Amino acid sequence: MTEAPVEEKAQERAAPGADLAIRVGGVLVSVVATVVVTVIELELSVLRVGGVTGLFHGRLAVWEGTGALVGLAIPVTVAANLALAWFATTTIARSWAIGVPWALWTLLILGAAGTKTTEGDYLLGADNWVALVMILAGSLAFAVHAYRRIMKPIKRAQ
Repeated sequence: MTEAPVEEKAQERAAPGADLAIRVGGVLVSVVATVVVTVIELELSVLRVGGVTGLFHGRLAVWEGTGALVGLAIPVTVAANLALAWFATTTIARSWAIGVPWALWTLLILGAAGTKTTEGDYLLGADNWVALVMILAGSLAFAVHAYRRIMKPIKRAQ
C-alpha cells in the first residue's frame, strides 16, 4: 500500500477547522436568510389586486390597493422555505439543520399573527385567507423536506 503524500495529510488535518467554519457560516446565513424571507412573505400576504393594478396606472404604492387578496405569498413561501431547508441541510450537513430555519420561521410567523398594531389590528388577521394558507403551506414545505431527508435511502460503502 502506498501512503498519501504529506500535502494531502496536511489538508486532511486542516479540514475539520474549515468544515466547522463552513457549518457555523451556514447556520448564520440560514438565520439571516430566514428573517429576510419571512419579512418578504409577510409583506406579500397583504398584497391586493388594487395595488397590483395600480402599478399599471403609474402608482408605486402597491400595498395601498383595495380589492381581493392576491395569493402570491403562497407559492413564494413554499419555494422559499424549500430553498431555506435545502440550504441549511446542505451547508451544515446534518439532519437537525432543518430545525434552525423551520423554528425561526415558525416563531416569526406566529409572532406576527399574535401582534397587534397601534390601531388594534392584527398583522396577520383571521380574515386574511392568504396568510392562513401561507402559514400552513410554509410549515408543510419544511415538513416535506424533512420527510424526504428521513426517507432518503442510506448509501452504504461496499
